[in-house]
Amino acid sequence: MTTTEATVPAQVPTDDTDSFHVFDTTLRDGAQREGINLTVADKLTIARHLDDFGVGFIEGGWPGANPRDTEFFARARAEIDFKHAQLVAFGATRRAGGSAAEDPQVRALLESGAPVITLVAKSHDRHVELALRTTLDENLEMVRDTVSHLVAQGRRVFVDCEHFFDGYRANAEYAKAVVRTAHEAGADVVILCDTNGGMLPAQVSAVVATVLADTGARLGIHAQDDTGCAVANTLAAVDAGATHVQCTANGYGERVGNANLFPVVAALEIKYGRKVLPEGALAEMTRISHAIAEVVNLTPSTHQPYVGVSAFAHKAGLHASAIKVDPDLYQHIDPERVGNTMRMLVSDMAGRASIELKGKELGVDLGGDRALISRVVERVKERELQGYTYEAADASFELLLRAEVEGRARKYFRTESWRAIVEDRPDGTHANEATVKLWAKGERIVATAEGNGPVNALDRALRVALERFYPQLAKFELVDYKVRILEGKHGTESTTRVLISTTDGTHEWATVGVAPNVIAASWQALEDAFTYGLLRAGVEPAE
Repeated sequence: MTTTEATVPAQVPTDDTDSFHVFDTTLRDGAQREGINLTVADKLTIARHLDDFGVGFIEGGWPGANPRDTEFFARARAEIDFKHAQLVAFGATRRAGGSAAEDPQVRALLESGAPVITLVAKSHDRHVELALRTTLDENLEMVRDTVSHLVAQGRRVFVDCEHFFDGYRANAEYAKAVVRTAHEAGADVVILCDTNGGMLPAQVSAVVATVLADTGARLGIHAQDDTGCAVANTLAAVDAGATHVQCTANGYGERVGNANLFPVVAALEIKYGRKVLPEGALAEMTRISHAIAEVVNLTPSTHQPYVGVSAFAHKAGLHASAIKVDPDLYQHIDPERVGNTMRMLVSDMAGRASIELKGKELGVDLGGDRALISRVVERVKERELQGYTYEAADASFELLLRAEVEGRARKYFRTESWRAIVEDRPDGTHANEATVKLWAKGERIVATAEGNGPVNALDRALRVALERFYPQLAKFELVDYKVRILEGKHGTESTTRVLISTTDGTHEWATVGVAPNVIAASWQALEDAFTYGLLRAGVEPAE
């Protein structure tokens, strides 16, 4: 697939040596996101994923500042054989009035065994005077002494200039003096940090270009996302001559987060033509993103650029018609380059092209039958008007599609009746019981079960009734359940939509039910979930 890509900026080097750094700080800065609390085991797992992805540097935390980070560095040295990345320890310049050689925090950085050390240094004059409570000259000496000491101990040193852009606005000469001091003391890279995340791309580009020209230091960029510009600011800094980018997986970080590693790397590789990852690693990007999300126990963002499940999802009929001719017409890249896939969504916006492409995606051959396709389009629009949503329930759509193609609905069982009872007991507890009456393989079955709620009781009753006929059901598990009350259509009455996600331990599928009653809607979604699961398992319909 051919795509149109941006011209490589003149400032971006084109070899794949140490001339450009991808630096990940998920384990340190990313871990400051609200809701993330990483164990040492979590950090080791994420470090392995990042190394597999091929980043050049993994900042593991602040050894000596807390026992967890100290343990992480000890275990990482012993347990991980890094193939691509170098482990980085983070810490601060020595205390005012002391010496780097005697500072316990500086000693902890050396004891971590990390070959690379990142030092955070104050570059905003007000922060020096109000936060460090020292003089501007002493702050420069703290930078010089700490960097030169660590370099003398055989460590590679990067310096993060905290609040650099705000400091530059307040006192540009002093901010540049911090950069110049770190560079002259032996720092390999000096990173300009937009700590408050308030900068815009044009501002970043102008400042980076000026500082590069005035100091001669090798510069990096660390951007927070408070204006929603962290990725753009990072690339603007690269355009201006920065050769070191600091990012976090999935943009995790304090407040609204950091520059997202994955869009930055994808832009560098695909749009700029810069090789920053090992061969073949870019195709692992979606998997790595989702794997890290699982470790931190956050649902992967469905709309994240490049790696979100909706990143290459198409809903409008106009888009589908064009994509049928050439996917490039509505996609900026081939999704397979980043390990993702194109998806067609079926909704009341669907046209014939949407249905035909979705059928192909699901493995249902529509044979170019225009009458059949038009019939499916009308059926979908009719059902969506009633409240069904097929863009979120592929399994229910596939059952509808197959019913139209085959001329009859797939049936593994036939429902005679069902009943769910909720009993409110005097002690404040509740009992939930369901009874189902079904026909399967010519036999009438009556089954009753209890559950944590009426839907769970119905789910269990279905299993009791059917597992001896279909043992595959034992593997099925309901993993998500969503209820939405739709707009009322008759006075105070309302319609309820239920979405259920089910897994067999390997694959997951979603089904939908709509009814005036939440339990009735749930029953529809359960019926579809069991039917689709059996279809997927290759079981022949009973009738």
